[in-house]
Amino acid sequence: MSQSYPTSLGTSTEDEISLMGHSVPDDLMGQVGFAELAFWMTAGRRPDPGQLRTFEAVLVALADHGFTPTAIAARLTYLSAPESIQGAIASGLLGGGSRFLGVTEDTGQFLHQVLTEHTGREPSSEADFEELARTAITEARAAKRLVPGLGHPVHKKGDPRTPRLIAIAEDSGTRGAHLRLFEAMGRVSQEVLGKKLPLNGAGVCGAALADLGLPVDFLRGFALLARTAGLLGQIAEERRQPVAQKIYMHVDRNAEYIPLSEEA
Repeated sequence: MSQSYPTSLGTSTEDEISLMGHSVPDDLMGQVGFAELAFWMTAGRRPDPGQLRTFEAVLVALADHGFTPTAIAARLTYLSAPESIQGAIASGLLGGGSRFLGVTEDTGQFLHQVLTEHTGREPSSEADFEELARTAITEARAAKRLVPGLGHPVHKKGDPRTPRLIAIAEDSGTRGAHLRLFEAMGRVSQEVLGKKLPLNGAGVCGAALADLGLPVDFLRGFALLARTAGLLGQIAEERRQPVAQKIYMHVDRNAEYIPLSEEA
């Protein structure tokens, strides 16, 4: 009795390669962009033009942010093992967590949970969203939980990606409840928390992706997809203009021994 392994993605025969039921060379190559293909393969549906524009904007927004820990990890790994580009990229991706990149998924999940828990009074006006945002932030603060997507270590006065992505989503017809709630959180955060915290780019990307109907517990995957391109760029630049050796030597030559305290 033969075994079968069902898939709706790629299959091949001696003469054909197909993806999602379409011929790769005849129907997809030269016809479908990489971002559209990534959306299609993961969501199981082809994005419309507005959804694709927002999705591509998210990928661009998350591709690179300078010498972040993920970029430094990739460069240092490449310094140590230049024969292993895959290892360098993997080391950078492994650092995508709750402080870097993972905020995209955390924010999308937070917003989705708030909207799901308050389905009895679906917000429609900006005042409704602000009331819901106050409730969500207040409850999170009472539970001593961080509100993802608020604040940025560099962009203290505002992340320049945030208003641009909101404008793209509005223009593309994809600005939905998640983004509207996230925007409302930005407007009321100072009132509830006592200090003004900007909406960061990773958070607004999570809200935008959630509005595209993508699974909120899968959003980190799209952040990692975007950052893979950025890490490839970081490694390419490391080959042209190396800085990893300087980083390594600076830390190593400035290491200072201190004895363990007795309490340790």
